[in-house]
Amino acid sequence: MSEIGYIPGSMRQIPALRIALAGALALGVAMGIGRFAFTPILPMMQDDAGLSIVAGGWLASANYLGYLLGALAATVWPLRGSIALTGSLLGIAAVTFAMGTTGDFSAWVVLRFAAGVASALAFIAVSTRCMAALAAQGRQRLNGVMYAGVGSGVAGAGLLCLLLMYWQVGSAWAWMVAGLVALCAVLLVLPLLRTIAMPGVAATTADMRGGLGGSAALLVLCYGIAGFGYIIPATFLPVMAKAVVSDAALFGWSWPVFGFAALASTLIAAARAAAIGQRRVWIASHWLMACGVVLPVLLPGLAAVIVSALLVGGTFVVITMSGMQVAQEMSGAHAAQLVAAMTAAFALGQILGPIVTSLLLGAGYGFAGGLLLAGGLLAASAIALQAGARHT
Repeated sequence: MSEIGYIPGSMRQIPALRIALAGALALGVAMGIGRFAFTPILPMMQDDAGLSIVAGGWLASANYLGYLLGALAATVWPLRGSIALTGSLLGIAAVTFAMGTTGDFSAWVVLRFAAGVASALAFIAVSTRCMAALAAQGRQRLNGVMYAGVGSGVAGAGLLCLLLMYWQVGSAWAWMVAGLVALCAVLLVLPLLRTIAMPGVAATTADMRGGLGGSAALLVLCYGIAGFGYIIPATFLPVMAKAVVSDAALFGWSWPVFGFAALASTLIAAARAAAIGQRRVWIASHWLMACGVVLPVLLPGLAAVIVSALLVGGTFVVITMSGMQVAQEMSGAHAAQLVAAMTAAFALGQILGPIVTSLLLGAGYGFAGGLLLAGGLLAASAIALQAGARHT
């Protein structure tokens, strides 16, 4: 009998729904706070800390660089124990809180980098643990509940910032409150997560080079393009909304909408994937995301920004969920290797997205150039995934 999904030292099975909900809460911390709390706080930092959009782009890229290095580390560092899981989740809470204790830009860069490393390790550890535990019980449909935690975390962070802006609370307090919320969530969920064994053995870099075949390489490439494609609106959506309307009661809703779309779409897609397959869900999500990314360029205005939030928010977690499950289906017990490689590619795309956007903004091209480039790459990757499906 597999130990995955069981409490060590006993034969008592952990209920599948508890596993999924624990994973959801942990991913809400790892992604909603560790990765994306910066997005709704960025307009607040512009107002009370004088942070420019270009500087914000570099802070975002520091976080994504950390995410990349954390994912690369996971390809060679065994994550079967609880050290990485515990350290990464607690680390997210600590560095998030610390963002509010200093106004030094260099310190912010270091803290956002550290948050990225911790988020990658937490995402990989939580995803692979919980997916394998649910698969062992034949409850893969509950993966949708787990990944809905990302959207819940995004929406929760957005609503928190909306409330703080209404109360005219500064960005420093927003960071500290987010850190405390993360800490409470981590302390609540860690005891259960630590009882779930990590499947598989991390591969060496040499093993990855030898074992990553053409089909897997295509998944890694297309997943990386998704990282590039969604990250521009995911980083700058509230800023784009603020450029259209200055009232925080209006532009502040763009990020909660993004999160709620991610939450609802993940649950819907998890049910739909049982009928049409995970790969088809992934391909359709690339097309929808491409439309959402270019929409603010084609139809300027707050309505277009909100629809963009619905389309991009409604697909980026679905792509994550579908991509991770396709990886697990392809590589079985060694899924951690492919998941780490895909996460690294995703992170590389996220690094390039804000850098390209910042460079285009600095050159006077606005957001349009980066958004159109991202939309084109997403459409091309959808075509490539479709072509790859016909050859597998």
